[in-house]
Amino acid sequence: MHIHILGICGTFMGSLAILAKQLGHKVTGSDKNVYPPMSTQLEAQGIELIQGYDVEQFSPEPDLVVIGNAMSRGNPAVEYVLNKGLKYTSGPQWLSDHLLHDKWVLAVAGTHGKTTTSTMLAWILDHTGMQPGFLIGGVPLDFGVSARVGESPFFVIEADEYDTAFFDKRSKFVHYHPRTLIMNNLEYDHADIFPDLAAIQRQFHHVVRIVPQTGQIIYPQGERALDEVVEMGVWSEISRTAIDQNCGDWQASLIQEDGRQYEVWFQGELQGYVSWGMTGKHNVKNGLAAIAASRHVGVRPVHAIEALNAFGGVKRRMELLDTVAGIHVYDDFAHHPTAIETTLQGIRAQVGDEPVIAVIEPRSNTMRLGTHQALLAQSVREADHVYWYQPEGMDWSLQSVADDSPIPAMVYSDTEALIEELDQTLTSACHVVIMSNGGFEGVHHRLIEKLKESRI
Repeated sequence: MHIHILGICGTFMGSLAILAKQLGHKVTGSDKNVYPPMSTQLEAQGIELIQGYDVEQFSPEPDLVVIGNAMSRGNPAVEYVLNKGLKYTSGPQWLSDHLLHDKWVLAVAGTHGKTTTSTMLAWILDHTGMQPGFLIGGVPLDFGVSARVGESPFFVIEADEYDTAFFDKRSKFVHYHPRTLIMNNLEYDHADIFPDLAAIQRQFHHVVRIVPQTGQIIYPQGERALDEVVEMGVWSEISRTAIDQNCGDWQASLIQEDGRQYEVWFQGELQGYVSWGMTGKHNVKNGLAAIAASRHVGVRPVHAIEALNAFGGVKRRMELLDTVAGIHVYDDFAHHPTAIETTLQGIRAQVGDEPVIAVIEPRSNTMRLGTHQALLAQSVREADHVYWYQPEGMDWSLQSVADDSPIPAMVYSDTEALIEELDQTLTSACHVVIMSNGGFEGVHHRLIEKLKESRI
């Protein structure tokens, strides 16, 4: 079958394309913005990419068009599909129909940490010989690819609450029918489609309602928004996690405050010690949830801990890209004030008093709407200096955030000028954390090349 994917370079749709290719289909696709790491990953898989949405891409006519949730009415490719009566579906529905229907699905939901936790869980299962399939909204360093069909009944999926498609406004994750469900956390997000937190909680309860009685739901103790979801009704086993506090199920006790070493306890019994390269309490929470979920499918905690001790991480999640003349440059996907705050807390705990420079593009739809505007200034307080980038299409000024900043802050609307400023001011032994959920005009690698030119 020839499957053509509209919006193929999104993290979800790109991963779906890889799965379709592995299942033996001919796969092509198009997108408005084609950039790494997804574009290079797809090209390496032999998947043809088309820039833009010109209707000539439908010649020859595909057997099925999979339409990403970034596509909307008025898009020329979408209108062509509808006018010509081509067969089409959404990405989540295609997954449900063609891959997940006979799998034990382990789904990871939540406002933050979905990609990292999904990767940890897939890595644990793989490390213990279970050969899982997976679909992750990022590129795991240990696998080098964001999706695979796998060779066992187990399938790990990053379960997003964003809507499915312009013709299906349910959250993506209701299509996945998980047997094991991790809910990491829940905050208000996606202001472009959800009016308030309660609307997101209803979607979370929709997925809770379809976890079977023999399934398991894992979430942190003390997460009030998730407690309220569960209070709407639950029919499955509940397993809770906690850090440095009594919990009936899973508990992590920090050995190092930065999260690089911690004990793992289950029902009051010590299971072992995690010692890894990840930092921050948020990653301790992610790891504990992954250990809990893996136990539900038969992995002994001691073996899950061994796997995490060898965990490599995920591209664009505090990924150290390069060190030039003592200047460390990191890439991170942070797209929400809480994610920015926890990322900077993690690096601060790791590097102590060494300078931390935050470079941030608030690019998500929620950020562009200004929904979290009041929270942004304080989210960077663990850094020593912050550079905000004002992207095109944002109808409010980041200068107000800079004016309220607890640390020195500057706003740029030109990436060339931003890179020039960084080159002039960065000093040895500093840590530059570049945060964006998009390509950020290649600032990461352009900065590295500039530093090499001026310092080496």
